[in-house]
Amino acid sequence: MERTAAGGATDPAPVPEAGLPGAAGLLDGLPRQRGPVGATAVRATAAPAGTEVAAPGARSPLLRPWRLLPTPTGTPFTLAYAVVLTVTSLIAAYADPGVVHALHQGSSTDVAHLLRTPGLVLLASALWIAGGILAPYTLCLLFVLTTLERRIGGARTALVFLAGHVLATLATEVPVGLAVLAGHLPDSSLHRLDYGVSFGVAGCVGALAGLLRPWLRWPVLALFGGMLALDLLALTDPLTNWGHLIALGTGVGMWPALRRGRSEPRRVL
Repeated sequence: MERTAAGGATDPAPVPEAGLPGAAGLLDGLPRQRGPVGATAVRATAAPAGTEVAAPGARSPLLRPWRLLPTPTGTPFTLAYAVVLTVTSLIAAYADPGVVHALHQGSSTDVAHLLRTPGLVLLASALWIAGGILAPYTLCLLFVLTTLERRIGGARTALVFLAGHVLATLATEVPVGLAVLAGHLPDSSLHRLDYGVSFGVAGCVGALAGLLRPWLRWPVLALFGGMLALDLLALTDPLTNWGHLIALGTGVGMWPALRRGRSEPRRVL
């Protein structure tokens, strides 16, 4: 179709821009754009609010392996926590053994400390990690926290970690106190040394699984839960092993809240 100008000349009808959906009628009133910038602008206009629009030719964030590492802007909570764990690991490795033992005892979430200073020891016990900052469990912690924080933000990641850490600690230590009162355990059980990040990690693994696609969610839960179950069957430390399973279940129980509050519509993987 041709349009007639005032002077009688004809102008060719606008040709839809390459790469844009629809014919010219869908773009009436929109100025022509050049190159991929125009395509991006139109797609961003048509995208629902809150949807992340990638630039043409850009790789998916899930294909960038460096996104598994904490960064100051992307994952400030995980990075700050990693710095704290690095400092405490250096203290544990190089400070006087007597000082380190006193710090561990002061941070222990045993029954005696939970009765006197519950808030202090629940936080302090999560500042120490067995095996040092380069231990496999530490690397697992950083990977899980980084991935979870990129999905739900630092504040909610911290809440998930604390929920697993606190609930599993109370669920395992309160029965110890009751058993001592009933005479089934000696008084020394009230001072059982208990510290570390493993309950928080297990809670975050359970929460993160709920944001994965089903083909990955259930294998992750089966593999991690299976390892925890095998540890429990070995009877090396049943109280701690039960705590890991309780923390994992705590993270799984948070799926509905995390899914409702997601800041992005896409799921991890």
